[in-house]
Amino acid sequence: MSYSTSRSDLLIMRTLLPALLLLVITTQRSSGQFADWCIADEQVPDDVLQEALDWACAENRADCSKIRENQPCYLPNTVRDHASYAFNDYYQKFKHKRATCYFNSAAFITAIDPSHDSCKFEYLR
Repeated sequence: MSYSTSRSDLLIMRTLLPALLLLVITTQRSSGQFADWCIADEQVPDDVLQEALDWACAENRADCSKIRENQPCYLPNTVRDHASYAFNDYYQKFKHKRATCYFNSAAFITAIDPSHDSCKFEYLR
């Protein structure tokens, strides 16, 4: 059994396929299926993370109050965990103003919610 594609079939496919793809992407984004968080890269040394964390917490860029002692995101008390919280807070606040999750290659985007116990990582659409 063979199938031959006519020029009209190709034209329809070339026209409909991009439109269908755009519809699917638009529908998924509007329903919130593309949540993203910014977290510290596990392969980055602590001194590099600390430098990026200091930058994120300076001048009210990120709200770092929740990673202070006796606050919900203080534990685990590691540079990596504190950096993840601060990076995400900054990213969520400013992503609509074209902020990135870069932090000198110390962070990356994840689709997995990094919240744990009483520490909730914010996600803004």
